[in-house]
Amino acid sequence: MLILGNTHPNEPSSFLTTVLLIENLKVDKGTVYILPRANASALSHNDPQEGSPQRYTIKTPYGERWFRFGSRATNPLDQWPDPDVYIHAASGQKLSGNETRNLNRAYPGRSDGTYTEKVAFAITEMVKKNNINMTIDLHEASPEYPVINAIVAHERAMPISSQVVMNMEFEDIQIGLEPSPATLHGLSHRELGDYTNTYAVLMETANASQGRLRGRTDEALVLTGKDPMYVKAQKIGRLFVPYDENGHPIEERVGRHLTGVVQHIEVMGENEPEKEIILEGLPSYADVMQNGVGAYLKEVKEPAGK
Repeated sequence: MLILGNTHPNEPSSFLTTVLLIENLKVDKGTVYILPRANASALSHNDPQEGSPQRYTIKTPYGERWFRFGSRATNPLDQWPDPDVYIHAASGQKLSGNETRNLNRAYPGRSDGTYTEKVAFAITEMVKKNNINMTIDLHEASPEYPVINAIVAHERAMPISSQVVMNMEFEDIQIGLEPSPATLHGLSHRELGDYTNTYAVLMETANASQGRLRGRTDEALVLTGKDPMYVKAQKIGRLFVPYDENGHPIEERVGRHLTGVVQHIEVMGENEPEKEIILEGLPSYADVMQNGVGAYLKEVKEPAGK
């Protein structure tokens, strides 16, 4: 199993979920790889003219821990200039030029390509060489985006993901299921499924801080997901996810991702016992909602002498 976080570092539940996994997960059987900074370059800057915070802070039993809030795209210091039109190398698909720095439009990547294509190539090769059975790419989406609070699955992963959706809804977690479009190229759930033997899956939660209809973009919006502009948008039918004054807090979003990861592992093992992975140490969705994300983060101490 491979879990990708920070494909888009302006989607914080992705990063926090991988951090929580790294700091709590115990694997009793099988192997779990976690890349918390899939695009580390994109974590080193913000999107210009978006007014995004540089960081956000999570309260823990040991004090506060801060995490960087990044960009959807590779830092232009690492890859520049953008072409007028981005041509996906493997398919010839044409997209807007700035998508050349979007890791989730670069798969399967190229060893001699741009920075972003090289990162995609490295991840693809990692999946191949380690014979990784399943890859889950964690994301967030703006409330007005149609594919939200959903799983997007490659056709070979669809039998597993469809059962995961039922299991999550039995736990009162409403989640949609979308097939990976066969003609939309460069995305992890399409190309990793086509170019490797992995079951390729992507998961989305609702993040108001990256939406086009949002109001003030600050740390509070990142963490609470509360925005009166989106409450108004919900009332006039402009959103694809329920939205009220409670917003969609980080606890909900991390809890959804954790539950989805665990359910995919369990269903894959039930369907194919030779691919079984046994985990322990992770909180449930209810635990995260009740206790908060910070309750499951470890204490970070300054190195001696500082």
